Amino acid sequence: MRSVDDSDFGMSWLMSTFHADWTRNGPTAAEAVEYQFWDELDPESVFAVRRDAALLLCLPSATIEVLWLACTATGPSFFSEERTGVSSGTVWIETLVNLCDIWLSGHAGADEVVAVPAEWDGVELTDTVLAEIGAADFLPVEVVSALTECVRSCTPDLAFRLLLRAVQQIGTESGAALSPEHYARLAALGSALQYGEFVVSEVQHLVV
Repeated sequence: MRSVDDSDFGMSWLMSTFHADWTRNGPTAAEAVEYQFWDELDPESVFAVRRDAALLLCLPSATIEVLWLACTATGPSFFSEERTGVSSGTVWIETLVNLCDIWLSGHAGADEVVAVPAEWDGVELTDTVLAEIGAADFLPVEVVSALTECVRSCTPDLAFRLLLRAVQQIGTESGAALSPEHYARLAALGSALQYGEFVVSEVQHLVV
């Protein structure tokens, strides 16, 4: 699923909305998602989130938690339940699937979304995505391991978008830098995956 405006989409887009002050959009995580799922949102955007969420359910709960924390600014307390209403990675992704289904069931045109072409999964780019995960040497070992598992158990497309989110989040927090050559490889991979111009460019500010 690709966005209608060349921006990020699916789970990586949703993760970007969980910034440091995400609770302004709702006191619980589910309510914050409902805030993003406004009535006029394009059904394709919600379908993209649901598809990614369903893929993530192939992963162990602990791996989901590593990915979520690496790609958002929610902090480790996100899965403590008391503050956010979220008790585990698997429960959270199941909640997201349910929220998507509720939204889609109440909006006209949701049944007209075209199925995602299989080639968008990027299976032929598996080795390239794995190489780029390994090249992001400022990412913690557990994040690299989780992203690698995502490539193999979900799709290279989803894993690459989560890699970009983690690079954006962790790279910005740690002051890491990307070389022009490194960014050029990421941009080429984004082009091969048919992303819009504003997906890979989210990490361009790290280039020195």
